[in-house]
Amino acid sequence: MSAKNVVITGASRGIGLSFAGLYQSRGYHVYAACRNASAELKALGVTVIDGVDVTQESGIAHLVEALEGVEIDLLINNAGILENEKLGSIDKASVRRQFETNALAPLAVTEALMGQFSARAKLALITSRMGSVTDNTSGSRYGYRMSKAALNIAGMSLSHDLKPHGVAVAILHPGLVGTQMIGGYGDITPDQAAERLAQRIEELTLENSGTFWHSNGEVLPW
Repeated sequence: MSAKNVVITGASRGIGLSFAGLYQSRGYHVYAACRNASAELKALGVTVIDGVDVTQESGIAHLVEALEGVEIDLLINNAGILENEKLGSIDKASVRRQFETNALAPLAVTEALMGQFSARAKLALITSRMGSVTDNTSGSRYGYRMSKAALNIAGMSLSHDLKPHGVAVAILHPGLVGTQMIGGYGDITPDQAAERLAQRIEELTLENSGTFWHSNGEVLPW
């Protein structure tokens, strides 16, 4: 039986890099998309598709071209950015950047590649519990919170729209992960996060499609 194909965005570092290594070790053919390939990613020996800026139509077109003829069993929309805004000093350009990367790009990538999904394919959206309205007890981080909330609702819509095509959707919070994006501190490593997220993806079915999960298996509030 031929290896399954997984496409991962934002694969040059952090959780994306860990996903690439993990799925390669599990026998998948890994297509690792990123803007600029890191030495660590190149060393894995996976198929690297660099020059992919998911916020640009040209970047997504480049990704689609590179994946021509590839049947996708799993798409992990992982690329994301975190910036900080506080009331009284809101940077609208920063908020827009986060919306473009965290919310619009995953939807655009999914739409561009959906015609290549295999039967019973899976879609994973890497979001954050900071996009939960119920869980917001500290305020601030306007662009990140708003963009992740938008991604969550996009994920729910995708779960409904893709269900007739046999595609299940997971909306996944990795936990507090020690990545460069948050300065290296965290409760778990990127490798641990990837392992836990992969378990949630393994458990994903059409019946639980659209669930907002913590990587530890907890169902999070909207």
